[in-house]
Amino acid sequence: MPDDPSKTTNTGTDPAGWSVDVDPARPGEDRVLVVVDVQNDFCPGGALAVPGGDEVPAVINELSRQFDHVILTQDWHPAGHLSFASSHPGARPFATVELPYGPQVLWPDHCVQDTEGARFHPGLAVRNCELIVRKGYRREVDSYSAFRDNDRRSPTGLAGYLRERGLRRLFVVGLATDFCVAYTALDARRLGFEVTVIEAGCRAIDLDGSLGAAWEQMEEAGVMRG
Repeated sequence: MPDDPSKTTNTGTDPAGWSVDVDPARPGEDRVLVVVDVQNDFCPGGALAVPGGDEVPAVINELSRQFDHVILTQDWHPAGHLSFASSHPGARPFATVELPYGPQVLWPDHCVQDTEGARFHPGLAVRNCELIVRKGYRREVDSYSAFRDNDRRSPTGLAGYLRERGLRRLFVVGLATDFCVAYTALDARRLGFEVTVIEAGCRAIDLDGSLGAAWEQMEEAGVMRG
């Protein structure tokens, strides 16, 4: 799939039974749909597959037609990234280690720059994407959030972009609910944005209860569940 998702073709069908109450776009729109990491490696058959990850493109395609503004994020790791278990001799995927910025879950190698796994899922057909935010491209630090790296010090610039464009209401979808979606939603709330996570457009890893913990944190932070 090309890196420009507007040039893809929607080959999926909308899953039966889902519905989301999202108003159509209006003049002076202040809403933005943030699509998190819908990439091949996070879908079935990928290196870090999220169960049901290939079900979300059809939902997101339909949702995107109701927004004037759509932003995509893309995990974009160099080979040998420190979040990879393979970078730590003897370590196994999904173990936790201490890195200079704090605890880090070790993952299978995934979303390596310029590989097929890093590309957006071929079913994703978002024709009005205006920005792609790449994250995790520094070898020494992971980046779950669309707003800052896991060291909590290095911003991506997304907050400034949203503010300059007058976009204050975020609707977040993508993969995975309990990691990159949750981190993005929580950072957005800390930065003063109104946030709704649209559950039908997300799927989770749920590693040792991480999904329940993520929803609890998001609800405490004022993230709305759509």
